[in-house]
Amino acid sequence: SVNAHGHTTVCQGSIYFAGKSMSDQPSGGSFTGGAKAYWMADTANAEFIIYWGANVLEGNYGPPLKVPKITRGLASERLRVAVVDPRYSKIASKAWKWVPVKPGEDAALAMGMIRWIIENERYDKRYLENCNRAAAAADGEPTWCNAAWLVKLRPDGTAGAFLRASEAGLGGDADTFVCMRNGKPVAFQSGDSSSIAEGDLFVDTTLNGIRVKTGLQLLYEEAAKKSVSEWAAIAGVHAADVVALASEFTSHGKKAVVEIHRGVSQHTNGFYNVLATMGALNTLIGNLDWKGGLVYGAGAYGETGGSGRPFQLGDHAAKITPFGIDIIRGGASYEKSTIFAGYPAKRPWYPLASDVYQEVIPSAGDAYPYPIKALFLYMGSPVYALPAGHSLIPILLDTNKIPLFVCSDIVIGETSQYADYIFPDLSYLERWEFHRTHPSIVHRVSPVRQPAIASPNETVRVFNQEMPVSMEAVFLAIAERLQMPGFGPGGFGPSGDLSCPEDFYLRMVANIAHGDSSTSSDVCPDASDEEVQTFLNARKHLPPSMFDPARWSKAVGPNWWKKVIYVLNRGGRWWSYAEAWTGEQVKAKYGKLVNLYHEKPATTRNSMTGAYLSGIPTYQPVADSVGKPLEHREAAFTLITNRSMLACKSRTISNYWLTSVQPENFIEMSRFDAQRLGLQDGDAVWIVSASNPAAAWDLGHGQTKPLLGRLKLTDRIRNGVITFELGWGHWAYGASDQVIDNVVVPGDPRRAAGLHANAAMYVDPHLRSPLSDVTGGSAVFYDTKVFVVKA
Repeated sequence: SVNAHGHTTVCQGSIYFAGKSMSDQPSGGSFTGGAKAYWMADTANAEFIIYWGANVLEGNYGPPLKVPKITRGLASERLRVAVVDPRYSKIASKAWKWVPVKPGEDAALAMGMIRWIIENERYDKRYLENCNRAAAAADGEPTWCNAAWLVKLRPDGTAGAFLRASEAGLGGDADTFVCMRNGKPVAFQSGDSSSIAEGDLFVDTTLNGIRVKTGLQLLYEEAAKKSVSEWAAIAGVHAADVVALASEFTSHGKKAVVEIHRGVSQHTNGFYNVLATMGALNTLIGNLDWKGGLVYGAGAYGETGGSGRPFQLGDHAAKITPFGIDIIRGGASYEKSTIFAGYPAKRPWYPLASDVYQEVIPSAGDAYPYPIKALFLYMGSPVYALPAGHSLIPILLDTNKIPLFVCSDIVIGETSQYADYIFPDLSYLERWEFHRTHPSIVHRVSPVRQPAIASPNETVRVFNQEMPVSMEAVFLAIAERLQMPGFGPGGFGPSGDLSCPEDFYLRMVANIAHGDSSTSSDVCPDASDEEVQTFLNARKHLPPSMFDPARWSKAVGPNWWKKVIYVLNRGGRWWSYAEAWTGEQVKAKYGKLVNLYHEKPATTRNSMTGAYLSGIPTYQPVADSVGKPLEHREAAFTLITNRSMLACKSRTISNYWLTSVQPENFIEMSRFDAQRLGLQDGDAVWIVSASNPAAAWDLGHGQTKPLLGRLKLTDRIRNGVITFELGWGHWAYGASDQVIDNVVVPGDPRRAAGLHANAAMYVDPHLRSPLSDVTGGSAVFYDTKVFVVKA
């Protein structure tokens, strides 16, 4: 089905889809094929990192992945860091400079830096002039960008598509572009590895009757719309800090990085915040794929198959190609659809994004572009996790809008409590998981989580195999009941059965054991007899429904079984430490065109306003889905969130060892603001917003949960901003009584402690659902203003 949606946009969706835009490549006259991914710092070798909206010592992907590299760098004085964040985080306490930007004004700060860098010629001129692969290779550069490519201007002066050589009278196909060199037009192709093309960076001219400018010229003009001081004022920072950041950032060659996270992306302008920070600033110094620079990650071994690998898990015997527009309208063009009806559309279309988590349930509620009959929710709780998640509850309660709602969950959670059926799932200690890797990991890494304890779930028999109830068991049981081809005995054809989860997951492990080489020169060795015995002994406590050596070995066959054991005994497979770098570059390179100018957005219309999107990083004020300023009714405080090491996820509330250290969270406010309002540390306060004047979660059926918490005064946050740590304030997840088979299971008040203030967050007045970045898809956490009222 096209309607299999992930939770990308609740995390940092606009980072992923800005990264996708940055990595789109020219093909057949358009830009396509970019990966839903992003870049991060090679922390182990960087000399200067700006952590921008990135809480790396307390949350993010920091502990334990990044903290050792950061602390070693700081202790050795190899690394200097700056922090851009309205909150003085733990990484800010280690920083050379803390810049407390106004939430949502990140692009203004970036534009000030860009202007200073260009005007002071602190960019990497040689890198930016390279227009294709051949030019990059001649300079020893692993990547190149389109800073010098010529862009056509529309009659109204806005930038559109790149100039094609055929339009300039130079011939060539739809993927042949033009740059200027010494005042003369030069035709080239981006991927050409033989003909070097280098271009002038600042061009504003007319070719063959067409007005054109280079990508860098357009970026500079955008940054030059305001002075550095004016940009600083919008961002709420000192102009001297803008200059200091730009100067330091351009003083370390390729070993400086702007690394961002959700603090930059989870705004209505998140897509362009990301393009200005992660995109433009890093591209200006050409640090991509360099040791200590911006890296793409080395990825994982091909678990699902590929050249030479023993099991091709994508080659399903009865594979069906999904078709049609999905419920969230991801990757689809509104104007080309059969339901185009002018602007605004009934709900946003997301031609540049997918997995827009906060759109799934509201789109079903509006039956747009069509109604749904059933919703299956797995490993997620949008009511709790999303900003303004309370706006989803009436839809979940309406059986006319969602006739059937099925969940797979390990608890009765804040969302699954509304389901018609809850199938118990496996917890992290009982299940298989292939986490893959992360952009900051420059080593090839494939960790494998495997069952370690027996599941308390009841067992079921599916395809004559005993297994605990789980999401996988439900899927297999449905396939068995429907007699679907490609499941059960012979489900994988020549590769064997698909009758139990291990038939799939162990073959993934075998593919990891095979390695990367298509010639089988990278295959893991067999486990020794001693290792095999260790493997078996370590699983003696597991019941046959979870570990059956005969069944497991049959899944991969005798040639791969001992190699699978070799990988499982080590918890996965990864490169040795030194393998990650080759000289001054990383071994696993992105190695392609990086878009500084973005043709696809520039030729795409906003489905709510009809205006073309910008192809260059730009500053956009915070706005609702139809481009109007948010109406906060003069509320004074911007509400943000943060993570704590003691509550890294919503599920952490069940860890009583941690909650005994900190039983509840707080609303953190600056002492200055508290003094102005006559508030004191520990005061109980209400969080009230224009979207939620009642200051409560309306849970349906007459139940509510107040937006009431205790105040904690601090000097660690910007004036006019308040924050709360996520993970507390549950009303389900064991926090309240549940009746199961006429037996009352009492709730634990420890799980209800604290505040979960997402229900105060802005509800888009046009859509009546969570606020979104209509370009990059992010769910918006950081653009709501609230009142703080003493209880």
